Amino acid sequence: MKVNAKVESNNNPLNAVKWLIVVALIAVGVVGNSYYSDLGLLYRVSALLALGALTLWIAVATTQGAALWHTVKESQTEIRKVVWPTRNQLTTYTAVVLVFVTFIIAVVSLIDLVLGRLVFWVFG
Repeated sequence: MKVNAKVESNNNPLNAVKWLIVVALIAVGVVGNSYYSDLGLLYRVSALLALGALTLWIAVATTQGAALWHTVKESQTEIRKVVWPTRNQLTTYTAVVLVFVTFIIAVVSLIDLVLGRLVFWVFG
């Protein structure tokens, strides 16, 4: 839990300034990409990647950004713990779902047919 203590202790008034810088850098990226549309795509993509990396670095330096980064890292750890189904299991599960859906469609269609004929019989 050292990270949580670090995130909580990093709560300083500069966070608002950092977020303003992040928003400004995003705006610069959007406007700059539009303004320099006559430049080659490689140059614009390179500039946007560099600007994006700088923006991400500044955002992670904020309290909220550090907490989000910590959550992303924990999520990656949890995803590694997931036991994924084998190909045979996946095929079996898919077949079971398709059979069940087909059965439900048949039942609902039968109910619709019966109710439709009943309504036609009652109201002529």
